[in-house]
Amino acid sequence: MNRLATYRIPLLAALACLLWSTPFAVIKMGLQHLTPLAFAGLRFMLAGLLLVPFWAGRNGVWSMVGAQLRSIALLSFFQTALLYGLFFIGLTLVPGALGAIVIGASPLITAVTAHFLMADDAMTGRKTLSIGVGLTGIVLLTLSRNPWTPAGFRELVGIGLLILSSISSAFGNVLVARDRHGLDPVLLNSCQIFLGGLVLFAVSLVAEGRPQLALPPGFYLALLWLAAVSAAAFTLWFYLLKQPGVRVSGLNLWKFLIPVFGAILSWMLLPDESPTVMPVIGMLLVALSIVAYHSRWTAGAGSAPDGAPPTGGSSIRSWFSSTIPRR
Repeated sequence: MNRLATYRIPLLAALACLLWSTPFAVIKMGLQHLTPLAFAGLRFMLAGLLLVPFWAGRNGVWSMVGAQLRSIALLSFFQTALLYGLFFIGLTLVPGALGAIVIGASPLITAVTAHFLMADDAMTGRKTLSIGVGLTGIVLLTLSRNPWTPAGFRELVGIGLLILSSISSAFGNVLVARDRHGLDPVLLNSCQIFLGGLVLFAVSLVAEGRPQLALPPGFYLALLWLAAVSAAAFTLWFYLLKQPGVRVSGLNLWKFLIPVFGAILSWMLLPDESPTVMPVIGMLLVALSIVAYHSRWTAGAGSAPDGAPPTGGSSIRSWFSSTIPRR
């Protein structure tokens, strides 16, 4: 195996996370012109359409989609509609940098979810300690926003919505990982992301009213960039989740790159946002917890972290397996 092949998964994971680090500031700018659910719906419908040329000419493609329609529908709900509905609404309630940092805790949430839903991805002492450190960072971030004031309570609600969006994302990751032999990543992502975007846009018509689409060119450039990032990053991520030996919790720990770059971009691009001590400390604790566990995970060289067998969540895993069987 050559050196490039050895580092293929880490390099692709880092690339996906670097792409994901760009939307926070761009979304905040786009939300100045369009309501959150309409914005999210347009973004993901466009992202799904951008991928169509990569699979439209394949033989039997629609029969494959029909056979996997249930999985596509569930994935589009957790990975796009619910995740980004909560995410876009939450981001209207918090500064972009704070949103990037809170979302940076998603690998920790994914690790807990994978413990209950994946038989080979159990919690360990090291993983639990990492989660504790990360949650301490989230508490510091929350306290730094003065949650007992009216404005602080608004941001506390935003943080809660962003955490719920991370839980939805974790379910989506598990769905893809359990179905390693289903649709290929490009076709799967194109279908689920378009369907999820369509649901978000339909909900926006009811909840937010008819959107005003006579917007400045800068908005549509931002929309195109966000759609391209979603198309590329999710396709890379789904590809990685389907690789043999890749664990949901281990792969998601690469997302420690996202809050760092996302916060820096927000502080650089948004004039009303600048770093303060408490959020920086919280960000460092979140990043430290994820990096510490990732180092332990890679040291295992493919074995279970700490060499431990699965120790919990069997009843939940059984229910999940009956709902989404392995293929």
